Amino acid sequence: MGDLDNHMKNKDNYKLSFVIPCYRSENTIGIVIDEIESTVAKRPEYDYEIILINDCSPDNVWKVISELSNKNDHIIGINLSKNFGQHAALLAGYNHCSGDIVVSLDDDGQTPACDVFKLIDKLDEGYDMVNASYPQQKQKLYRRLGSDLARKMSNYMFDIKDDSKDNGSSFFVAKRFIIDEIIRYKNPYPYMGGLLLRTTRNIGHVLVEHRSRIEGKSGYSFKSLVSLWMNGFTAFSVKPLQLGTYVGFFASLCGILFAIITVVRKLWINPNLEAGWSSTISVILFVGGIIMMMLGLIGEYVGRIYICINNSPQYVIKEMTGYKKVEDKDE
Repeated sequence: MGDLDNHMKNKDNYKLSFVIPCYRSENTIGIVIDEIESTVAKRPEYDYEIILINDCSPDNVWKVISELSNKNDHIIGINLSKNFGQHAALLAGYNHCSGDIVVSLDDDGQTPACDVFKLIDKLDEGYDMVNASYPQQKQKLYRRLGSDLARKMSNYMFDIKDDSKDNGSSFFVAKRFIIDEIIRYKNPYPYMGGLLLRTTRNIGHVLVEHRSRIEGKSGYSFKSLVSLWMNGFTAFSVKPLQLGTYVGFFASLCGILFAIITVVRKLWINPNLEAGWSSTISVILFVGGIIMMMLGLIGEYVGRIYICINNSPQYVIKEMTGYKKVEDKDE
């Protein structure tokens, strides 16, 4: 920590690693690269590398990445064998980056690479990582609601009291020790928000503009968001199981109160009161639904444990480009 802080005061030959997962971005990734290069050129004291991870995109983005890496020694391309998801793609990039500070951003141009030094300079205030916060997100309603839910979920899981801070931005910078700790995680269900928050709470925030997409639409469907939420719920906390205990206790309390009310009405208020089939069925459905929900949640935990025991991979790299040139240059 001390060596890194001293190094930050002397930034000659200081290296940045830009890690960008790519999916359906054959027409936008080149624009993002140009913006990164023009931005870094303004601060020549920094060396840099750009790591592009093709998450088995159905378009020709891998061809574009290969061409870019052949023309530019700063670019490394990683081609995954199938679609493992954005967070697994980030981990693939982190495992092959060598920068003192790692910058994560999107491939669609929505995250303003021109503002990256606002985040990097914020690190000088003593933060371990810095998130970009957006005053106004230019996304569809379900994506904004999904982001809000993910933030609230992370805050609940990790006991974060300040609910106003955005702890789930895809545009952030982190010191090297944060990334070194993250890549120690080898299980097949990575959730970046959880990995970051279990490593540090010393997080800064910088307001930046969230742009509109250059073209196309988000690769996250509603189903993908639900899967991501499930990762967040089950990967780094047992609080969902604790919550189930509280719900079960509440349901039992409701059942006891309902039974007492029924007995009192039968004995003292209306002795001719007939048994209510509709109320009985309602109680059965309510309690049965809670039981099935908790069994499903327990099954989710058990299933993930089973898959982890089977050593399912986080990602599989099919091929790389540009990496050998970097190794030769280092030698």
